[in-house]
Amino acid sequence: MDNKKYPSRAGIRRDDEKELLNYKKAMDFISKYLGKDDPVSEGLVRELHKIIVRGVRGSIYTPPAPFDVPFLMREFVEWINRNIREASPVLTAGIAQFQFVHIHPFVDGNGRTARLLSTLILYKTGYDFKRLFTISEYYDRDRPAYYKAIQSVRNKQMDMTTWLEYFVNGLRSQMKEIQEKGKGIIKNDAALQKLKQKDLNERQRKAVKFLLQNGKMTVSDYQALSFCIRRTAQRDLKDLVRKNVIKVMASSPTNPTKYYVLL
Repeated sequence: MDNKKYPSRAGIRRDDEKELLNYKKAMDFISKYLGKDDPVSEGLVRELHKIIVRGVRGSIYTPPAPFDVPFLMREFVEWINRNIREASPVLTAGIAQFQFVHIHPFVDGNGRTARLLSTLILYKTGYDFKRLFTISEYYDRDRPAYYKAIQSVRNKQMDMTTWLEYFVNGLRSQMKEIQEKGKGIIKNDAALQKLKQKDLNERQRKAVKFLLQNGKMTVSDYQALSFCIRRTAQRDLKDLVRKNVIKVMASSPTNPTKYYVLL
């Protein structure tokens, strides 16, 4: 049966769903190496590849035909271990990502493994992303730009300047997003701790969590969230206003529809 023709839940292909699960497992695997000094080995690279392609296309490892690939891989990991502490970790990670894709040691999964390898290098040199980081999100937003940056190295006689600029911009973008996520988590935790003193019922607590995620809520939203009648929703929301948890807003001067936001 062709998995591409028969999507799993919510229209997501089984292969895509499995790839996401594999990526999470690989990130969990990488996080164990935070700040560790042990060298990167070919065995470690193969283990990353094994995790990322398990159960999806390319799950069987078949070495490429050229006989110089084993030598290139040995030379490659030696270069990583030589530079990982002596040079900029960010530039080392970026160069390693391109070089792995360029050597192309596996039949499939080279790009995914290369991205994880660059993340592993950053983890080993002390960059702690709390497992929230995945450079693939940045690449997936504009795949042509990613492939263009990769190809620019070959087009410019292996000059990596354009690729490294792209790689560093991707890191900067993702790290800013992690920072914002972290601020959001801290803000939400603080808000929830504060609200524990307000004596809210279970429906009201759900509503507060909804507001933390979505910013605003209508009476209808409250009903749908809490499975209650309109009168109950109105009473609960009025109580939240009285307890200085939320306030009432109007959609616009010409639209009197009310909605609620957190104070």
